[in-house]
Amino acid sequence: MSEVVTARDGAVLTITLNRPDVFNAFNAALHAALAEALAEAEDGSVRAVVITGAGRGFSAGQDLREFQQLEGSIRARLEASYHPNIRAIRSLAKPVLAAVNGPAAGAGLSLACACDIRIASDAASFVPGFIGIGLVPDSGGSWFIHRILGPRAFEWMTSNRKLTAEGALTWGLVSEVVSADEFPARVAAVAAEWAERPTLGVGLTKRLFEGAWTNGLEEQLELEAELQQQATETADFREGVTAFLEKRPPSFSGG
Repeated sequence: MSEVVTARDGAVLTITLNRPDVFNAFNAALHAALAEALAEAEDGSVRAVVITGAGRGFSAGQDLREFQQLEGSIRARLEASYHPNIRAIRSLAKPVLAAVNGPAAGAGLSLACACDIRIASDAASFVPGFIGIGLVPDSGGSWFIHRILGPRAFEWMTSNRKLTAEGALTWGLVSEVVSADEFPARVAAVAAEWAERPTLGVGLTKRLFEGAWTNGLEEQLELEAELQQQATETADFREGVTAFLEKRPPSFSGG
């Protein structure tokens, strides 16, 4: 059984973490398979990516049984396994949606927060995880969660308190909560909507907002000008202007 399963539906690539018997906990094989799936997502015909979990969970984080058996420093393990996949998600020039179908804890929570959009099933829950075993957030968790939640991030991440799907919606951790029965269809519909948008423009906007966290105003103005130049050279820009002048909905190709 493959630890990660990929499926295409038109321009949408769905990546499913596939260790349902352990709530899709991370082991070395899952890291490697996820890296392959994210490389597949680089294909230009993929215009939106969904990451979800098999069975009843999104991801419980690190497989602690494997964790006890591995040799070498934790720093080296993070850099060799978690970090490349987090960087790959952030560098994808297209939207990445986390479809949180069940519990997301520890590094599973970090993975969900590394994505651009999070949609939750009403069966989902969110648990910091790390502090419960005396650890600190990793896999980008401290970076992403602080930026999403602001001042409340520290209190939550050091409490290990489980957050329900509705609580996550109230806090702004997810953008939408859907009943478990309707969740797959809703995720497919949302992903299809993203796949119909001007993909290069979406990717450039993703890059622009990454810069906004650390750039000063002058740096951000320069980045806007640089990326706007690139955007005006796309087929989607030409189609958008033509559609506007012709008073019809645009049909973007992603190019």
